Amino acid sequence: MKEEKFLTLHPQGKKGVNILKRRYDLIRAYILKVIKKEKEITFQDLCDKAEHDLAKTFDGKVIWYVVSVKLDLEARKIIERIPKTSPHKLKMVD
Repeated sequence: MKEEKFLTLHPQGKKGVNILKRRYDLIRAYILKVIKKEKEITFQDLCDKAEHDLAKTFDGKVIWYVVSVKLDLEARKIIERIPKTSPHKLKMVD
């Protein structure tokens, strides 16, 4: 049986990527859980946490999926980059 795919969005209107829905859902839930808990987090810290927490069980390149799903969540106005932060930080959209 073919697995369900999900087409991500990109905040700058670029073409998104097709990824397996189960992977999208897992990474999406992880990103939202971490940002809600931390309130604000740098993108690097988010990647480091995801790699640490998911690398042993996730069947794909963790960072690639984090990047793709993060961009999708930004495009959907669920999370946002905090302006003028370096390195850039993320938070939930109010």
